[in-house]
Amino acid sequence: MVILPELVLAAGALALFLVSLSKTPSAQTAKSVAMVFGLATFAATLFAFQSQGSLFYGAYAVDQYSQLFKALIGFSLALLLVFGQNLKGISPNVRPEYYLFFLLSVLGLMLLVSSVELIAIFISLELSSFALYLLVPMRDDRTGIRVQMEAGMKYVLFGVMATGFMLYGMSLLFGLTGTTYLKDIIAFLAKGDLQPTVVVAVLLVLAGFFYKLAVFPMHFWVPDVYQGASNETAGFIATLPKFGAVALLIRFLTVPTGQSSFLIELMAVLALCSMFYGNLSALVQKDLKRMLGFSGIAHAGFVLLGLLALDQEGYGVAIYYIAGYVLMNLACFLVISNVSREGENVRIEDVNGLYKRQPVLAFVLAVGLFGLAGIPPFVGFMGKFMILTSALRADHVVVVCLAAINTAIAIYYYLSVVKAAYTAEPGERPPVTVHPSIQLAGVVLVLAITLLGALPARFIDFASTVVQTLL
Repeated sequence: MVILPELVLAAGALALFLVSLSKTPSAQTAKSVAMVFGLATFAATLFAFQSQGSLFYGAYAVDQYSQLFKALIGFSLALLLVFGQNLKGISPNVRPEYYLFFLLSVLGLMLLVSSVELIAIFISLELSSFALYLLVPMRDDRTGIRVQMEAGMKYVLFGVMATGFMLYGMSLLFGLTGTTYLKDIIAFLAKGDLQPTVVVAVLLVLAGFFYKLAVFPMHFWVPDVYQGASNETAGFIATLPKFGAVALLIRFLTVPTGQSSFLIELMAVLALCSMFYGNLSALVQKDLKRMLGFSGIAHAGFVLLGLLALDQEGYGVAIYYIAGYVLMNLACFLVISNVSREGENVRIEDVNGLYKRQPVLAFVLAVGLFGLAGIPPFVGFMGKFMILTSALRADHVVVVCLAAINTAIAIYYYLSVVKAAYTAEPGERPPVTVHPSIQLAGVVLVLAITLLGALPARFIDFASTVVQTLL
């Protein structure tokens, strides 16, 4: 029961591996297997939610903190598989392998949020990352422009660099403390007499997770990978790995460095750089996925603001914000995946008159973008409000003012897409037909974004409570 979601995912990956071995692998069979195991994984996270335990000599801790992230990952996985079921940008003959790597990457993320030992963290992160590196270049190149190959190479090269930083930081922590277990590292460093090397080690490890979260200056891969990957793959990269990054960032920020004020100031600077770079770059984008990539860099800055307080409440708000961000991004990618006719990238002009061509998708897109822009009553507004309030309580007045300016900048490019969907004429663009299950997934996302925005207290209280177990 303790590792039920991980076992379901491993069984799903094995089943897909067997499907891929047949001489004529069926894309339909692969889709059915992936859908069944994806929904079963979400059910397993709910079924095992109260289970707790410590496995593998204490390297793997299943507690309320990790179970919360697993439930969020399971829910997002189920939605991704439902609305991305057509896989228009992936050739049918490689779909079994595509789904295989997809589930393996999610398995790596599930393992990552429970890992509390440096080697276990590294192995989990690599399992997730390497499977993801393979998904990017698997895009069909029928258009003749092989941008997915360039995107895949950039993703791997930047990933290797980030892994190198993280491994070096881990080796320093091990050298200073003589242990690879996080709880023992924290206990050793809490005794005092800290060397400056501790700050360097923690920052190097954090750099690896900044890469996953796309925080400045570990963001350079984002726009090209979003643009080059297939729509469904970009939707995956834009959402699920963020949970793993935030879970591990919070774990490592509990490590005593003796230089907490320096860490806070550095994170404040990185947060502002992420916001300004992401928002100003997004203003001039015409490709919808590329725009969402730059938007993701800006939102990573807001997540860092939530972590600035280095306390239970700030961490709880950061978890709430990233959960809301993932839901809003899923809503946008649901529309992108289904407006695209043959898996091609969607430009802003391609959603012209969407309210006439497919009203449900137009509404889902509007809700997702309104949320990302921080307009009430959606979760994006409440998340930004809570994060800015938390930063203001910690006396970061200048940072809050600059973040508020960034929120205003972002409204322009988000609403320009809504304007195209609701005020422009469709011209010769045909109506968009989608399966009822995809429309249902859109409605579920709209309800989740609205309810989480209208009733944030219970989720934030629960998130803050589970974070307390780490502190």
